[in-house]
Amino acid sequence: MTVLVLALIAGAVIGLALGALGGGGSVLAVPALIYLLGFTPAAATTASLIIVTATSVTALYAHTRDGNVAWKTGALFAAAGIVPAFLAGAVAGSLPEAVLTSAFAVIAALAALRMLRPSASEPPDRIRPGKAAGAGAGLGAVTGFLGVGGGFLAVPALVSVLGLAMRRAVGTSLLVITVNSLAALAARTGTTGGLHWEIIGPFTGAAILGAWDGKRLATKISGTTLQKIFAGVLLAVAAFMLVDVIV
Repeated sequence: MTVLVLALIAGAVIGLALGALGGGGSVLAVPALIYLLGFTPAAATTASLIIVTATSVTALYAHTRDGNVAWKTGALFAAAGIVPAFLAGAVAGSLPEAVLTSAFAVIAALAALRMLRPSASEPPDRIRPGKAAGAGAGLGAVTGFLGVGGGFLAVPALVSVLGLAMRRAVGTSLLVITVNSLAALAARTGTTGGLHWEIIGPFTGAAILGAWDGKRLATKISGTTLQKIFAGVLLAVAAFMLVDVIV
């Protein structure tokens, strides 16, 4: 019963992150599954992709109703990352876990610091397709390398590189997360047999409900405040993972 309660709490928190911030779900899901629920790192990565995919689709629908998704930019951004994600995933499989964890923490910290910097955003309709494709390919490579949905990098990229306003970046990042997570799951179809579905099910349900509350929360908080919250979450996760590797 304690494990079930932990799964529900963790799922709700991750749903709030995805719904309000458009990312951070898999960053939080993997540590929660490993340290709170006893999953192995490999199983936690696959389970988190299932959870984040389902939650992202729900949150994407909610943001679409409010017109906060830049479909053209988001689709190009996501499509450009599919092949790099597969290639990087193959390379990552041969590296030690400590190397992957350290790289994950460093990239999360850099993304957080970038979010804290003031960014001069230009209107989305002035973004060049080549620029969006290049950023998407880079994100896809990092996503495949780290084995996560990539929302924690998609939002900073959409804001700082592609010039989307924060709320529009949040909604659009959910499209990117969904595509990247589905691509990663397709490459892991042979690793889903040993998962604890009695935990993943409630976890996912709580995350979906949390995503709806997170979406409502996003309408009540300014974009600047959302950026600061998002950056704080990323820095905290990065510090925790670095300490775990060192200790």
